[in-house]
Order: sequence, then C-alpha cells, then structure tokens
Amino acid sequence: MKQLALLVGFILIPIYGFSQTFEVGGFIGGANYIGDIGDTKYINPNQLAVGGLFKWNRSPRHSYRASAIIGKISANDLNSNDSSRIQRGEKFTNTINEFSLGMEFTFWEYNPHLGEPIHTPYLYTGFTYFMYNDLYRDNPNKMASDGKGSAVAIPMVLGYKATLTRFISLGFEIGARYTFTDNIDGSNPSGAGGENYTFGNLNSNDWYVFSGITLTFAFGRAPCNSKF
Repeated sequence: MKQLALLVGFILIPIYGFSQTFEVGGFIGGANYIGDIGDTKYINPNQLAVGGLFKWNRSPRHSYRASAIIGKISANDLNSNDSSRIQRGEKFTNTINEFSLGMEFTFWEYNPHLGEPIHTPYLYTGFTYFMYNDLYRDNPNKMASDGKGSAVAIPMVLGYKATLTRFISLGFEIGARYTFTDNIDGSNPSGAGGENYTFGNLNSNDWYVFSGITLTFAFGRAPCNSKF
C-alpha cells in the first residue's frame, strides 16, 4: 500500500501545469494466474485486486496511463481438470504489486467534457514492473519464500468505458500480463540448488490476469473545442 500511495502522489504533483484534461480513479476486481499449477482457464478471477490509475488525455483517441494494482493470486491442482495435476497436488498463494505505464487507445473519440453520453471500447498496453514473493517447494506440496522477487511484464488489456456524467466515467476491463518469469508459482526457483525443486513446463513463462471495473473523475482545463 505504501508503494501505491507514493506512485499516486508522484503522479498528482505536476499535473496542474498542463492544459490537457486528466482522469484519476480506482480499480477493483479479481485476479487469477495462468501457469503450471491449478486449472488452465484464462479468465477465472478467484482473489481480490485493488488499485489506482491516472490518465493524461492527450487527444480524444489516446491517453497516457499510469496505474498501481495490488492483487493476490492462488491456484490448487485439485481444482484442475487435468488428472496428472490432480494427482500431483501442488498449490500456492502469492501477492502481486504491480506498477504500469503505457498508452490507452480508444476505438472511437472519447471526450468526457462534451457533456454528452459517450462510450467506447479501448486497448491498453505498455510496460509493467511487478514484485512478488520468490517461492520454492520446501517440502512435497508445501511452498516457502526465499524473499522478494521482481520482474517485468507486458500488459494486454481490453476494456469498455462510458461516461456517467461530464466528469465521471465507468469502465470494465480484462487485462492479461505476460511475465518474464516462470516462478510466481514456485515451479522454477532461481536460488542456489533451485534446479532440484523445479516442476511443470519450464519452457513457458507465467501469466496473471486482472479483471474488474474502473471509476475515474475528469478534471483540468477542457480542450478548446469542447463545450465545457
């Protein structure tokens, strides 16, 4: 939570010096993981994820976006449809602290200051840095932590948003993150002797998914072509 507060503060300090409009708000939803443990469903939120986001609306078609999200992920082989995974019986729980910067593109023009109801699908991608517990299998079917780990990921987010008022927008999004690590589930530890504790597919990195709603508030100087 400290990291989230610092990021939001860092973002908000300089914004009054610009003439474009901005949006600030929150995210709440669910998280799930895709990897070597548990079921293989791509969208299956089973843990809570919350965060904050900020957008700098550079045009009616694109925005620079920053966000910080904290979510728990977990999986259990007993919930899988794969008989080999059920027999293996692995399980884990981890926490993701994510910071993301990138660009959001709307399919249609989206200017919340026009005072008219508008809505549009959107895409977001960019660069994500996240921290997690560096797990390893201490005993059969039991995970332990070897401290904090970190990695980068590529976010691929599809969403839909609409204005509730001239200043408030509500959105829904599903965002998969392809990570550059294979150990958020403890299946491929990097510590000394870690090769003795590996399992699963070591040629495929882990994914995690945040699905939920966003609520943002627009402010700042309206563009000169708006009716604000």
